Amino acid sequence: MVVDLRRCIGCQACAVACKSENAVPLGVWRGWLKVIEKGTYPRVTRSFLPLMCNNCGNPICLRNCPTQATYQREDGIVMVDPHRCIGCKYCIASCPYDVRYLNPAKKIVQKCQWCNHRVDAGLAPACVNTCPTSALIFGDLNDPQSEVSKALATNAVTVLKPDRDTSPQVYYIAADSVAMHTMGTGEEGGE
Repeated sequence: MVVDLRRCIGCQACAVACKSENAVPLGVWRGWLKVIEKGTYPRVTRSFLPLMCNNCGNPICLRNCPTQATYQREDGIVMVDPHRCIGCKYCIASCPYDVRYLNPAKKIVQKCQWCNHRVDAGLAPACVNTCPTSALIFGDLNDPQSEVSKALATNAVTVLKPDRDTSPQVYYIAADSVAMHTMGTGEEGGE
């Protein structure tokens, strides 16, 4: 997934589409938008940072799940098996991106799974499909002709917390250092 911050207008359509598509309960989010304000009056700027599970190539959450409820598909999407999850929250505590939450009704951990049911049907995730400015780009990173591969090849990108050695699979175009260091703390998305 590539997030082009030059195109993001902060409308939150991605977050609303995610909640609707995945029946996410009130009070928690699978994906959300961090609003970053910089400067002092009268020179204040506002930027936006869409946040979601990074579906890491080297997911810490997977290693810390005592029941193997968290697993990784061949295509790289990190999943949570609702039948194996016991709601212990070890994965929540170990995720450096604060993007997992305990479903208050089901008492199991949930997260963005890039709308795997849509991906399996050949569709883009709901957030990507809904974004009015095409700021979210999804596809097969192994296909050099895919839109996501082309975006990576033609733009400077960065990832959240590269020092954590998780190989995040969400890449940001035009992210400044302030935005990348003020990413979510769990207040917006977690419990």
